[in-house]
Amino acid sequence: MRKLVLFLHASLDGFVEGPNGEMDIGWVSYDSDLEKHAKEILSTADTVIWGRGTYQMMHSYWPSVPSNPSASQYERNHAEWIEKTAKIVFSTTLEKVEWNNSRLVKEDVEEEIKNLKQEQGKDMVILGSPRFAHYLMQLDLIDEYKITVSPVLVGSGLPLFQGLKEKVNLKLIENKTFDSGAIGLVYQTGR
Repeated sequence: MRKLVLFLHASLDGFVEGPNGEMDIGWVSYDSDLEKHAKEILSTADTVIWGRGTYQMMHSYWPSVPSNPSASQYERNHAEWIEKTAKIVFSTTLEKVEWNNSRLVKEDVEEEIKNLKQEQGKDMVILGSPRFAHYLMQLDLIDEYKITVSPVLVGSGLPLFQGLKEKVNLKLIENKTFDSGAIGLVYQTGR
């Protein structure tokens, strides 16, 4: 059975977006160590799960990277990976998705995720989409949390966890410390 994995960057005080809605910009300790860590995590997945907002943001950026002369080799490699990877977008407001290998799901989120878990393949990864991740947390559909904690206090913004109605037991299965002071954590749910 495939796992549904949440991969997010968070501040030490538990925020995934800053007070002005910024995600990962400026405060994530992103360096070559974290690039390597992200590549390792994404190598275990063949499907990306997004909500509408993150899909639109990613689609507006990544397809242009290969032709951008200032893009790093890491960005070019990631753009290539994401282009060929299956992308499933959950939205009740979008009418269509146009990115290569993308599919739109407009209803029955819980049933769709359960069906996807039964398919053959690698893991599915929620890349960003913290609000959609909150919804999936409430439905108890996330199997692993892969969180990179940056050594910064943001003060306010969108919290990593929100809307949980009961305790969720997690098991720490991996932790890494990076030269930047960031920490990579991997937790499995207790089911």
